[in-house]
Amino acid sequence: MTDRALVGPVQPPELHVMSFNIRRRMPSLGPAIGPRSADRWGVRAPALATILATERPTVLGAQEVLPGQDRALSAALGPDYLRIGHGRDADGQGEGCPLYYDGTRLELRRWAQEALSDTPDLPCSRSWGNHTPRILVRAEFADRATGIRFVVINTHFDHISRRSRVRAAEVIRESVAASGLPTVVTGDFNSGEETAPLTALFANGVLRDAWRAAGRRLTADWGTFPNYRERRRGRKRIDWIAVSAGVEVDRAAIGTRRPGGVWASDHLPVHAVVQLSAPA
Repeated sequence: MTDRALVGPVQPPELHVMSFNIRRRMPSLGPAIGPRSADRWGVRAPALATILATERPTVLGAQEVLPGQDRALSAALGPDYLRIGHGRDADGQGEGCPLYYDGTRLELRRWAQEALSDTPDLPCSRSWGNHTPRILVRAEFADRATGIRFVVINTHFDHISRRSRVRAAEVIRESVAASGLPTVVTGDFNSGEETAPLTALFANGVLRDAWRAAGRRLTADWGTFPNYRERRRGRKRIDWIAVSAGVEVDRAAIGTRRPGGVWASDHLPVHAVVQLSAPA
């Protein structure tokens, strides 16, 4: 298996957007009952570092990132990259959905982290049937090359509560509609095509699926949750990139690279190369 980049760095006015659930580091409970070797962070971390160091996306929306893992991602991307977002716990620790971006290309204008709940400003708050706190990270950037301002939202929907996933999708759609800026949404939605959460996300044409909107698709339509097993066609995508008006998708891809024969995560990364147009 080649370790060459699937998409790699791009030149202005293109932006390379990547979404990747890196799989949280699980505690080892001993050789008899601990995580299987493919799931061990120590096994996966070098493969993940290789992918990020060669892909070098303009902006990366990552999910399931724990303290310690975030430092590994930053080191792999290099000193030009900056990070925003923190853990979802009340003290800012725990699992997060950080955004990493190339600071030489993008200027951060403002950002916020919110709980996906009826009280979004209350850290660790929960609503809608999800027992696990869920969050989004929203950032407004200015492209240093073109001057165009745009928004990126990164999130991870609940894995159990369908109602929570639908409400989270509605919150994001409404936020995008209200902003008036070109927007890219990255995330693990824990939902496949033609499910209620995706129907809610794409309602009224506010957002569209980057994979379907792409002028070119560089890979097959792989399922994005192989769970360390062989990749398969026709399996549902649960990891997504969505785009609003003002965002044109040139090409899209689903990564299946295994540097050194090792899966970097139980999920596959998804990529989109986009170009922005300024709002009218």
